[in-house]
Amino acid sequence: MSVTLFHAIVFYGFAALAVISALVVVAQRNPTYSAFAFIVTLVSLSAVFGLLGASFIAVLQVVVYAGAIMVLFLFVLMLLNVKAEARVEGQSVVFKLVALALGVALVAEVGAVLVAWPAPVAAVFDASARPVAQLLFDVKYLYVFEATSILILASLVGAIALAKRDPAP
Repeated sequence: MSVTLFHAIVFYGFAALAVISALVVVAQRNPTYSAFAFIVTLVSLSAVFGLLGASFIAVLQVVVYAGAIMVLFLFVLMLLNVKAEARVEGQSVVFKLVALALGVALVAEVGAVLVAWPAPVAAVFDASARPVAQLLFDVKYLYVFEATSILILASLVGAIALAKRDPAP
């Protein structure tokens, strides 16, 4: 088996795992299990980035998202003691029709990608640390980066405030 065939098999394996675990994130009624499935999705995407040659982005995906952000999500879920979502009887037909339409749209998009599969390769992007840092901390994205950190800090303070509430009698 050639190296490129092996890389293609591993790539599609991780891509399929990412799609399946993303579907589990959406379909799971227990938020803790959904968060764990999201961690699997993020790690699978990290493997895909690594196979595409963007090793810096792959490491950032694991360290920042799967490591820090998802630990924060799980901390908040367990701190608030969130229960599994209850099933609602007699759901509206409209929701089922919208879900069916979105499923058909997803299948159409996947089909369009597979039909045009041997597409021309996009321009090469250097995903090493220096160009990513220069792009991220440039004036264009600096304020967005800082706003994101303030948003994460505000969500942490909100989680602590919710956890310190007096329980209802």
